[in-house]
Amino acid sequence: MKTGMPTPTEASVQSFAKAPTGIVGFDEITNGGLPRGRSTLLEGGPGSGKTIFALQFLVHGARVCKEPGIFVAFEESAERIFANAASFDWKLASLKDKSLYMLDAQPSPDLIQSGNFDLGGLLAMLSALVARTRATRIVFDALDILLALLPDEASKRREVYRLHQWLLDHGLTAVITAKAGGDDASSISGQEIGFMQFMVDCVVILSHGVSFGVSQRNLRVQKYRGSAFDEHESPFLIGHGGFEVAGARTVGRNYANTTHERVSSGVERLDTMLGGGYYRGASVLITGFPGTAKTTLSGAFAEAACARGERTLFVSFDSDFEEVIRNLSSVNIRLARFAKSGLLRVVSVRAISGNAENYLLRIKAYAVEHAARCIVVDPISTLSSSPNELTAHSVAERLIDWSKSQGITLLCTSLIDESSTRALPASPLQLSTLADTWIHLNYLAQAGERNRGLSIIKSRGTAHSNQVRELILSDAGVTLADTYTAGGEVLMGTMRWQKENAESAVRQAAEVATRLKGLRLDAEEAELQVRARSLQVELEAKQAERALLDQSTETRQREQVKDHSHVKELRGADVKKPVTRRSRS
Repeated sequence: MKTGMPTPTEASVQSFAKAPTGIVGFDEITNGGLPRGRSTLLEGGPGSGKTIFALQFLVHGARVCKEPGIFVAFEESAERIFANAASFDWKLASLKDKSLYMLDAQPSPDLIQSGNFDLGGLLAMLSALVARTRATRIVFDALDILLALLPDEASKRREVYRLHQWLLDHGLTAVITAKAGGDDASSISGQEIGFMQFMVDCVVILSHGVSFGVSQRNLRVQKYRGSAFDEHESPFLIGHGGFEVAGARTVGRNYANTTHERVSSGVERLDTMLGGGYYRGASVLITGFPGTAKTTLSGAFAEAACARGERTLFVSFDSDFEEVIRNLSSVNIRLARFAKSGLLRVVSVRAISGNAENYLLRIKAYAVEHAARCIVVDPISTLSSSPNELTAHSVAERLIDWSKSQGITLLCTSLIDESSTRALPASPLQLSTLADTWIHLNYLAQAGERNRGLSIIKSRGTAHSNQVRELILSDAGVTLADTYTAGGEVLMGTMRWQKENAESAVRQAAEVATRLKGLRLDAEEAELQVRARSLQVELEAKQAERALLDQSTETRQREQVKDHSHVKELRGADVKKPVTRRSRS
């Protein structure tokens, strides 16, 4: 017999299986879903979504996991529950009485109780139904309604334990919903059925409150025996597909492949500054004051994406669809053709009321519906409005996280308060630390005019320019121009134009002076060459004259010697005859 704590290998073997709920975010929080073959208590106040959570758990089991389920209703009839759930895309009609079974067990309003009763009869009927349907999942909705009929706390405890033991004997994965007083789900611990929190293996608390006049729903897993889970409170929404919980990413799980592929920003010179454009699947943040062309750069990115044939979602918090198309066309960004073809979807969310979580749900739903590969949110700083400031950062962070997990390139703009005195103002949601690429736009006021400047603050994983460029908007489109510095001061706009003209005039004057000097030097060189040729001719004449003189002198000398010898011969004087010697014999 082994003693002590189990080893990691033993612990993994001893861990129990889990039943997926199909609720986005919740299965990540619980690392797989609810404990299979065990009981879960779902607590919450009115309107917190207990019945929807429980029913979605059964629908996912029946449709995806092929696990039949039973819904035992103590408060509403099966017809009303089905009618209320018709707004979701669950297609309950195709599951009813095939893999999803409803049992009406609500007490009659005019019920007169006589004597004691227990759950024995109900459980016997459920045992037969489980055997016939081979159900593995079951929900007891609003069990507190039935327990309220029992005379004392001891009876309630006895019947709850009876139910708990029945569930264990049948190996069912059970969800039991119970009401909490008001919107404070923790108040159930003070109620007569508060002991259920200690009996079950998992407790999930749903809350529904109001913050700054805006509805806010939250979910928290209070306990989960034998399993790690996220203990923090997580916001959730009830949308077209049911529950969606804002769960965090699981540590160590890969959500998307990292790629070196680049996508164009829509501005050629900006692509050059970025070393080729944005990375595919990256998050890009463009910050700036009002009117610095944040939306324009967003539109250029969207146009470039559509030109590549990529489906793009443009979410605008500032303008309607027609206004976005019209305003961007003034700088030669033509989005109407892509909107008409279906590649581009422009959504105005100014009319959407609610909290930041509602915005996140809508944006994700639009992106999935449109099968978007690129998303623009202009501006995301709208989420930081007062009713949302407590959750806005988390929402923006999860939007970036989700887009990365889907391989979607996300571009967000963020409005900066004009009253900020910082040299580099921070974005309201502090997204600058999360974004892969941060581009900052600002104004430079000089000589009675304002000009736009662009600089890349950071771009992870790539070399990028550290230069400030002037952002120029015109009928021809968007471009970047080099800025000029004079005495340490950056010049843009008219002053840059004047500086360019002045430098151009100086260059032209220098070029003229250079050409004139070249001509003068050419003339002097030609003159010298002529003089050099003249001297050369004169030299050659002198050399010829000298050669003739030397030749004439040599000839004359030879003639003189010859004449002198001839005169001597004629005179016969001083002529030496040769002497002939004879040998002796």
